Amino acid sequence: MTEILSVAAALRGSGLPDIEARILLGHIFGTGRAWLSAHSGDAVASDRAETFWSLCARRRAGEPIAYLVGQREFYGLAIGVSPDVLIPRPETELLVDLALERLPQTVPANAGLKRVLDLGTGSGCIALAIAKARPSAMVTASDISHAALAVARANAAAQAIDVGLIESDWYCALGAQRFDLIVANPPYIAPGDPHLREGDLRFEPQIALTGGADGWAAIDVIVAGATRYLESGGELLFEHGYDQAAGARARLQSAGFTRIQSWRDLAGIERVSGGSRGLE
Repeated sequence: MTEILSVAAALRGSGLPDIEARILLGHIFGTGRAWLSAHSGDAVASDRAETFWSLCARRRAGEPIAYLVGQREFYGLAIGVSPDVLIPRPETELLVDLALERLPQTVPANAGLKRVLDLGTGSGCIALAIAKARPSAMVTASDISHAALAVARANAAAQAIDVGLIESDWYCALGAQRFDLIVANPPYIAPGDPHLREGDLRFEPQIALTGGADGWAAIDVIVAGATRYLESGGELLFEHGYDQAAGARARLQSAGFTRIQSWRDLAGIERVSGGSRGLE
């Protein structure tokens, strides 16, 4: 289809739900969905129409919209994404909320800056959201993937947010650094989980989704190593699967953490667990 169409005709012919078609066409025009409604009779030139049909075909094949348009909103930030990183999800905003509760908005003149580590940062969405809301915090983000760090670095530059980025296999490249707060959204899905064959997960990097043979490998490394990199009284917070809260708390207890707790997301699922180092 190369003929010049109207905006309305292009949307009708997309073969997609209207909201998805509007996101894709708005991306091509560089406008919002409201503009498309106000200009439904405007022409879509042949080159734009070809691009639109191509994106629609990829979406009908299941490719995530976030990868097609190159970004996803997270905690009020436009986060650039690619197939090298996970797509930010609303439930992960709980992790940011909990982190911000533990970081002061202002720092007294005689107090040291709070140091935060985001393990397995991917697109950088968690680290950037924390640093944006708490500019007095010193935020470091690590990832084993060079390609993922390139995405995070581009996001930090686009948002003009200062975050330190380190290529590291979890704690391996951190040396003697210590932090007041460690946060992580690690891979926690078992490799055979049927959800991996559904929806967006089919297109996302498996290294960022699957946590060893049973889904616990990354969490085990993070919990076991955290006390070495946390200041006394520092806290660890990490996201996990819908059925892993009890196991997460047990691992925190075995590692010597105190004030252990799990928190529920907006769907009522225990989504984040954490604890403190060295406080009874």
